[in-house]
Amino acid sequence: MAKHRPPQHQAPQSDASQPDAPRHRPLQFSLDRGSPVPLYYQLAQQLEAAIEQGGLAPGSLLGNEIDLAARLGLSRPTVRQAIQSLVDKGLLVRRRGVGTQVVHSQVKRPLELSSLYDDLEAAGQQPATLLLGRATEPATARVAAALGVPEGADVVRVERLRLAHGEPVAHLCNHLPVGLLDLDGDVLAETGLYRLMRSAGITLHSARQTIGARAATAEEAERLAEPAGAPLLTMERTTFDDTGRAVELGSHLYRASRYSFDFQLLARP
Repeated sequence: MAKHRPPQHQAPQSDASQPDAPRHRPLQFSLDRGSPVPLYYQLAQQLEAAIEQGGLAPGSLLGNEIDLAARLGLSRPTVRQAIQSLVDKGLLVRRRGVGTQVVHSQVKRPLELSSLYDDLEAAGQQPATLLLGRATEPATARVAAALGVPEGADVVRVERLRLAHGEPVAHLCNHLPVGLLDLDGDVLAETGLYRLMRSAGITLHSARQTIGARAATAEEAERLAEPAGAPLLTMERTTFDDTGRAVELGSHLYRASRYSFDFQLLARP
């Protein structure tokens, strides 16, 4: 016997009473009541896909749970559970007097040798850069060991704030050998470091990377628009070109509420 599938339901449009909320086209959801996958999870997954693919724009209002349940033919607890799962992920936010609102999707970055700027651009996250500092300074023992230069030798330090959709996502601090690149301030604000390296004929080959987490200091929290003590992801990466030369040491901080690393694990044969 063929399995009966319920008709597709339309998601509500943005609340017309909120003039600042972006409008979006009605979305189609296919909820399979015969599936072992819980309905709340099906709804949450499809809402998350709509947010990440731009079908639900940042700032869009979903309406209240009663209205959503009625429109989608679901129980209110099912809709509430789906919404809460996306609130917990940071994709939706409940605002008193406004309702449940879409925020920017979390940046999911693959664990590969790529630039954050390029990854954000490929994901349609509208990357931008605020140059916080650029200077030549003596290499500390840690920087010297990573770049393979004598301690105290001159290195270039570049400090930037990377934004997506106008919101801060990461604080980037990079040390590079002197003379490696022409690091013009305007260029640094317009593109990524790895793209500049490729344009200069540098072939990136491999990297050694460590990922961790810690609480934000008051200064870091203010810079990244997070409360003091908020969780931050840390990444330290030393990158090598195809000759084995170390071309950069990156020490980066990422907002855990807006950013995650995505990777695949394979079983050993």
